[in-house]
Amino acid sequence: MRKCYSNKLILLFLCFMMPFGFAACKPISKFSAVEPVSQSRFLLGTDCQITIYDQVDTKVFDKAFDRIAEIEREMTINSADTSEIIQLNQAAGKQEVKISADTFSVLEKGLYYSQLSEGRFDVTVGPLVKLWNINTSEAAIPSESELQKVLPLIDYKKLHLNKETSTAKLDTEGMMVDVGGVAKGFTADEVGKVLRQNGVQHAIINLGGNVLTLGSKPTGEDWNVGVQHPQEHRGTYVGIVKVKNKTAVTSGIYERFFEKDGKIYHHILDKKTGYPVENNLFSATVITTLSSNGDGLSNTLFQMGVDRGMELQKQLTDIEVIFVTKDKKIYVSQGLKDSFELTDDSFQVFYK
Repeated sequence: MRKCYSNKLILLFLCFMMPFGFAACKPISKFSAVEPVSQSRFLLGTDCQITIYDQVDTKVFDKAFDRIAEIEREMTINSADTSEIIQLNQAAGKQEVKISADTFSVLEKGLYYSQLSEGRFDVTVGPLVKLWNINTSEAAIPSESELQKVLPLIDYKKLHLNKETSTAKLDTEGMMVDVGGVAKGFTADEVGKVLRQNGVQHAIINLGGNVLTLGSKPTGEDWNVGVQHPQEHRGTYVGIVKVKNKTAVTSGIYERFFEKDGKIYHHILDKKTGYPVENNLFSATVITTLSSNGDGLSNTLFQMGVDRGMELQKQLTDIEVIFVTKDKKIYVSQGLKDSFELTDDSFQVFYK
C-alpha cells in the first residue's frame, strides 16, 4: 500500500531577492520592507508560516502564533486534551455543549456551506472521515457493513446552534462534526486580523496550503500565486494568478490519499456512497477575500464539478475559481481572465 500524507498545497511565488519561507526569524526586533522576515511553527497538524514585509516589532509573530494555538485548543480532535469539538462529539444524542465564539463561528460557517452545497459538503462527515483514516498510518478501505453503519450519522440538519446561549447540539449518538473543512481558513483570517491590528500591511500567511495575502507587495505589485501541478513534484505548477488582499485555497485529490491494489483513494469523501468522490477533477482552487470561505467552497466546488461549480460561482460574489481536470484542461472563471497565466503548455485553458 502506497500512502501520501500532506496538506492541500498552493505554492506561493514571491518576486523578491530574499527567499520566501525560511523557517526562523533573524534575531532582530526591527526590519525593513525590503528584507522580509519569516517565522514558522508546527500547529494545526501542519507547518504554519508567516512572512512579513513591514517594519514592525517582531513580537507580532508571538501574538499571531498564540492566536493559532488558541483556536487549535478549542477545536482540535487530535489531542489528549478535551477540546470543545471533542466535547460536542462526545455529547452527541445526549445534551448541548457550551462553545466559544470561535467554535460557534466555525460551526456556523460549516452549516452555511453544508446548506449551500445541498449536503455535498457536510460538517458532520466526521464518522466517515474517521472510518477511512486517510492521512494517517491506519488508512484502510472500510467494509460495506462499516459504511452502512456510519452513513446515516452524517446529516448537517441534525446539528443545532443556539446563538443566545452559545451552545451546539448533535441529535444522534455517534454523530461527529469535522471542522477540518473550515477551521484552517477561519484561523488564517484571524491571523490576518492580528497582523493588521499590529501595523502589518504586507504579509503572507501560509497555514499548510491555505494562503492568505495581506495587501500587495511593498512595491505595490500583486503577489503571484502558483497552482500546483497535480502530477508533478511540489513546486511544479500549471499556472499563476496575480492577487492582492486575497486568499487561495485548493481542494485536490493528489495530496492526501493512499493506494491499494493500484487504485487511489483520496480524502474528499462522498457521503452518499461513502467512498472518495469520483469525477474528472484533479483540483478546485478558490480565490476570494476570506479564507474561511475558500475552505468551504473549494470542497463544495470540487464535488460539484466544472459545470455545476461554475454555475454556483456565478451566483456568488467575491468568488473566483480554477478547475484542473484529469484530461489536462484548466477552467478559469471570467473574473481571473486578466490575472491568470498558463505556465505549462501541455494544458489548455478555458474561461467560463
